[in-house]
Amino acid sequence: MSAPFKLFMALFLSMILGMPAAFSAQPAAPKTNACCSNLEDAKSKYLAGNQYNEWIDFLNNFQAKDKPAQSCRDYYKANARYLQLKYLEEQRSWDDYFANGNTYRSELVENAQKVIRQTDSAKCLKVKSKLLLWQFHYDQMDVFSQQALEDLVAEVKVYAQEGGELDLVKEVADKFLAYAEKSKAREIYKLYVQGLVAQKMSQAQLKSVAAGFYKQGNLELAQSIYDIYIEGISKTFGLEKFIPELFEIASLFVYKQAGLMDMAYAEKIYGRIEASGQKDVFNQETIYLRTFNLEKMNAYQDAQKLYLQLVQAYPESRYFDEAAYKVAMIHAYVLADINAARKYLELLCAKTVFSPQVISAFYQLGLFAQWEGNLVAAKDYYDRLLKNAQDKYPSIAAQALERVKEIQENMPISYNLKAFLDLSLKKESALSEMNKTELKSSGYILEKNQKNTISSAVNMPQSGCNQVELQYLWSGDLGGAHPEVTESNFSGAYADSGTKEINIVIISPAGTVDRAFTMVDVY
Repeated sequence: MSAPFKLFMALFLSMILGMPAAFSAQPAAPKTNACCSNLEDAKSKYLAGNQYNEWIDFLNNFQAKDKPAQSCRDYYKANARYLQLKYLEEQRSWDDYFANGNTYRSELVENAQKVIRQTDSAKCLKVKSKLLLWQFHYDQMDVFSQQALEDLVAEVKVYAQEGGELDLVKEVADKFLAYAEKSKAREIYKLYVQGLVAQKMSQAQLKSVAAGFYKQGNLELAQSIYDIYIEGISKTFGLEKFIPELFEIASLFVYKQAGLMDMAYAEKIYGRIEASGQKDVFNQETIYLRTFNLEKMNAYQDAQKLYLQLVQAYPESRYFDEAAYKVAMIHAYVLADINAARKYLELLCAKTVFSPQVISAFYQLGLFAQWEGNLVAAKDYYDRLLKNAQDKYPSIAAQALERVKEIQENMPISYNLKAFLDLSLKKESALSEMNKTELKSSGYILEKNQKNTISSAVNMPQSGCNQVELQYLWSGDLGGAHPEVTESNFSGAYADSGTKEINIVIISPAGTVDRAFTMVDVY
């Protein structure tokens, strides 16, 4: 190495590593113990141009004078090879990948393990090296992945207990979440939150931190911090201030047309509000939000009770027609109580203002009567629907016309629809709990003519190597779609507003598997 080059290296290293230079008036203290933070500058300069080998050459020429500096060098050599392998895969640079890949992998593992052996516990480089090894083994899908995961978790716990940097603890949790290791992510996020609490943050600061993670989309971490915030303010806030705070948090996670949500967490907060014992803390708006959220969680019986509360407590509410209609739908298609369903449908049909739910109530009453064989009553309900629907509700009118045609031609109800009605309305049916099949909608609050996808998920027992052939009997308002029996999902769009009911019965070669229904609302 030439003298000018040696001088250049000495000056360069003094700048990035904080090492004293000959002309420095106040030498900076070495920072290699702080996870080699100053090496990041040099790394950025090389890797901005994907100069991985040049970066390795630089590190190889770095004359580390103590163990911390040596560990920094070795960690960054391992990190460089990991990033280089990822880059070659992404760029499909297979010549370099297959010619040198094994060498790069060996260097990665060797240098990471060297850092782990030479670094004391509860040091950031040991955590970062174990994180790097776990990512490597996970990406390789090799037999060392599980052990690397356990080693990493154990190391992070020690690191957090010894007061390590919280940012690194969070970095590990974030990686777990990105790699779909949700249970491990929650475990490490808990350590992060405990660290925040140990810093004696104020309640306002905790709330601000939780809101920040919510905006970032890290709902699990946001919830962990909100839980601590809630426990804190429950001891310091009076109920007049505590309850509004809970409503504010619940509104972040409740089901909404777009944006971040976690319906189960929202219901957890609503349950906390209810448990406060305060009367009338829920108004019609918050009751509706909670009930709609429960409905979309498929917690139909809980939703039915709260929709009924809306109907009884707020007869003039703008939610009355929707709530009464959904009470009827849940009575019929979840609880198999056709008489209770009729009660609320008749309540709607007695109204003089024909909302979408009133029009749909005519259809459902006609359908019940037709299913029971009372064709005169069925035809009367369908005629009233067609008279009052006019041109405003073409979708439900088309369904009514189809049923009228069946009556006029002395034909049975459409096979798919009758199969669903038989399974839903007969109380002796063993399939009334709908616990094997679930319907999911890409959206539950839709605009007119908005494309929407409905998909089914079936929980079938294991059947060895043979894949079970299923048939999907779709019925209800399918938004103009006509899915085949082989299709487990479909896309449609609704030309009119209202609550739309989508049904399915799933058949296997051994017989009926299950049935399910869901509702979407079009505005």
